[in-house]
Amino acid sequence: MKDFNVICNKCEWKWKYSEGGDKPYLCHKCGNDNTINYKKMKIQISEQQLKTLTLFLNDDKPKIISENTESISKNIKYLVDNKINLYENIFRVYSKEFYSIFNEARDLSNKGIIEFRGVDKILLETDLGKTGIFEGKHVYLDIPFIDEESYLVEAEYKGKNVNLNKPFRTSGGPKKFAVYVKNSKGNVIKVNFGDPTRKVKNDNPKAAKSFRARHKCDQKKDRTTPGYWSCNVGRYKKLLGLKSSSKW
Repeated sequence: MKDFNVICNKCEWKWKYSEGGDKPYLCHKCGNDNTINYKKMKIQISEQQLKTLTLFLNDDKPKIISENTESISKNIKYLVDNKINLYENIFRVYSKEFYSIFNEARDLSNKGIIEFRGVDKILLETDLGKTGIFEGKHVYLDIPFIDEESYLVEAEYKGKNVNLNKPFRTSGGPKKFAVYVKNSKGNVIKVNFGDPTRKVKNDNPKAAKSFRARHKCDQKKDRTTPGYWSCNVGRYKKLLGLKSSSKW
C-alpha cells in the first residue's frame, strides 16, 4: 500500500500511515480511533476518488478564507502562495521575524482571515511569539522546539543562574522532573512535576489516552503549574531522555 497521511478527525493531528504500527489509524495524541472513517471511505468510493479525497484531507497548508486580504503581510502571503506550513518557518530561529510571523498568523486566524490546521494550529495555541517583561526587558515566553543546546533566557533563582522553560530530571526529588519559569508577578519559581515512582508511557496510546483524560490535559494552559508540564512532557523528549515525543 502506498504510504499516506492519516488525520485524526477529533484533534486534527497528522501522521504517516506507515508509522502507525498495528493500529495505523489510532491517534497517539488524543487516543481517538479513526479506523472507521478510513474503512468507510475504502468501501464506499473508488480508488481514484479515495486518492483525491486523501489528498484533500491531507492538505493542512494555510488557506485564506476571507475576502479581506489587505492586512496580510508579504511574508504570510508567501507561505500561503507556496503552500508552506508555519512549522516550516522560513526565518532563522530566535530572530525577530521568526516570532513575528507566528504573532501575525495568530491574529489572522483569530480574525477568521486565514485558516491554520494540524501542527500549525497547535503552535498558535501556545505562547510562541508572545512576550513578557523579565528584569525590565521583553523576552519571548515559549518556543516548543527547544533542545539541549538552546533555551529561552537565563535568570537567577535563589542566588544561582538557571535556564527558564528548560525542564530537567531531578536527582533528589521531590518529583521526577523540574523546570524554572516566570510567574505573572515576574518572579522566577521552580515547578516540580512527574511521579518519581512511575515511568512516562506517552509512547503507549492507551496509557496516554488514560493519562490525558484523568488529568484533563486539554485544560492545562498555565505554565506555572505541574499539570501543564506533565501533559506536555513529550515536547521535551530529548531533554528528558524519553522514548516518544507524543503528548500525554
